[in-house]
Amino acid sequence: MMRRLLIIAAAALLSFGIAGAQETPKINKKNLVIKEWNTDPKGMNKVLDHVTTFNAEGKKIEEIEYGSSGQKWRKRFEYGPDGKVSKELVYDEYNRLQTYKTFEYNEFQRKKVQYTYSAKGKLLGIKQFEYVSQDAGQ
Repeated sequence: MMRRLLIIAAAALLSFGIAGAQETPKINKKNLVIKEWNTDPKGMNKVLDHVTTFNAEGKKIEEIEYGSSGQKWRKRFEYGPDGKVSKELVYDEYNRLQTYKTFEYNEFQRKKVQYTYSAKGKLLGIKQFEYVSQDAGQ
């Protein structure tokens, strides 16, 4: 009987811990800019590494990666009427357009196909996305 009570109590505590962990508040991304910094082990030399910018709707509109000599690359994101990313534009360290991607989505609003183009509009590649459930064969 005592053992049974201990098992029930342990299960209750475990489920409470799991439920409590899932209740982490989400950050409001509206008009948010996230800056990531690299520092030396003493926290002295602070160098900007990455900046992500969100618009008033909380959608990511730009990402910039930095290196020791400045900007490495920049990505801009455009959205279609459905609210999904319709175009991703990739710029080099001189802010020159290098490539851009367009997307098709499936019925579950997940990426179905990605088309990659050169800055001049030449199709460079096609990526197809496949979603397979882990328990599909069971």
